[in-house]
Amino acid sequence: MCRRASGGAFAILAWLPQHSVVWSASPALRRSSPIAQRGFCEECGTPLTLQYNDSPDIAVLLGAFDRARDLAPRYHYGVEGRLPWVDIGHGLPDQRTEERFDQSAR
Repeated sequence: MCRRASGGAFAILAWLPQHSVVWSASPALRRSSPIAQRGFCEECGTPLTLQYNDSPDIAVLLGAFDRARDLAPRYHYGVEGRLPWVDIGHGLPDQRTEERFDQSAR
C-alpha cells in the first residue's frame, strides 16, 4: 500500500505520538483502507501521513521534511512488499505487515 500511496518504491515513515505533531495547516485526509487513513497536502497533493484506526501514533513521510537528509531509518516495516532491486539499510531490523481487515469497517 505504501508504494501506491507515495508513488515510490517504498515510503520512509517517522512514527510519532499524534499529540506531539503540530501542523501549520492540517492535512486533508482520505481513507486508504478499512484499517487506516492517509493525510496529504490539499494544495499540492504531497503525501504526508499514515494513521491506523484508533492508534495514538501517526506516521509522517520523511520525504516531506525540508531536512530529510538529517533523518535516518531505524527499521524496515512491510518487508513482504519489498521490491527485489531495493538495496537500502542492510542490517536494520525488519517486520512484516500484518493487516487484518475488519469487514464491518467497509
